[in-house]
Amino acid sequence: MNLQAPIVPEAAPARAGPALAAPPAPRTPKGVNWIGLWTLYLREVRRFWKVGAQTVAGPVVTTLLYMMIFAVAMSGARPAMEGVSVAVFVGPGLIMMGILNNAFQNSSSSLFQAKINNTAPDFLCPPLSPMELTVGFAAGAMTRGFLVGLVTAAAVWPFSHFGLAHLWAVLYFAVMAATVMAATGILAALWAQKFDELASVTSFVVTPLTFLSGTFYLIERLPEPFRTASRFNPFFYLIDGFRYGFIGAAEGSLVVGVLYSAALAAGLVWAVWRMFTTGWRLKS
Repeated sequence: MNLQAPIVPEAAPARAGPALAAPPAPRTPKGVNWIGLWTLYLREVRRFWKVGAQTVAGPVVTTLLYMMIFAVAMSGARPAMEGVSVAVFVGPGLIMMGILNNAFQNSSSSLFQAKINNTAPDFLCPPLSPMELTVGFAAGAMTRGFLVGLVTAAAVWPFSHFGLAHLWAVLYFAVMAATVMAATGILAALWAQKFDELASVTSFVVTPLTFLSGTFYLIERLPEPFRTASRFNPFFYLIDGFRYGFIGAAEGSLVVGVLYSAALAAGLVWAVWRMFTTGWRLKS
């Protein structure tokens, strides 16, 4: 019996489907992603501008209260320095205090809220390098500091009537102060894991350094060891140099202030860049 195996029709050759697209390659860090950097900067600016009554007007009202206290309650006090009245002496210090506090608050609150709300991927996933993240967050915080400083200057001038002696000092120390505090705010937000930890930086670091920096007085009138300790306070050199730009007199060394502030700003910006590079407490 001749049994033949059933004839199985030959399978037709499979048609080649469309080739799967290769996953996008990571961005090569060459050049600057200007569009992404500008977008991040606008995000930071629009964030505080939406609540301008709280972020801009609020600090100015607080500053005016300080100004009225010193202009009215201490109107008959002896000149603060080089024949300058107390109001003229305090005015630039209050402007600088607004720049310092608001630059810190903007960067720290923005990054910390992104951490606790799990929205950090909004700026981690786009092709932004660690340096672009550093510049974007810092520039947004500096913009808020400068804006509050300008509004504060216009608000306190009727009480202070300060002049402008050295424009370079005003611009330089304003930029250094905003840079230092913007970077400090980023580092504080990366370090903090709870609201209490972030608030402790403000309560135990930023506020004491601000009020013990000679904003309202000459540090030479402090008793030891506070007088010597104030010489190591970076806020003292920032405020003293900024005030020098208005009244033409400084209590400390301008050379030390310029070098100290530049070194501090560079070191803090490097630390922020390093934290964004490693993703410490941000990507984990």
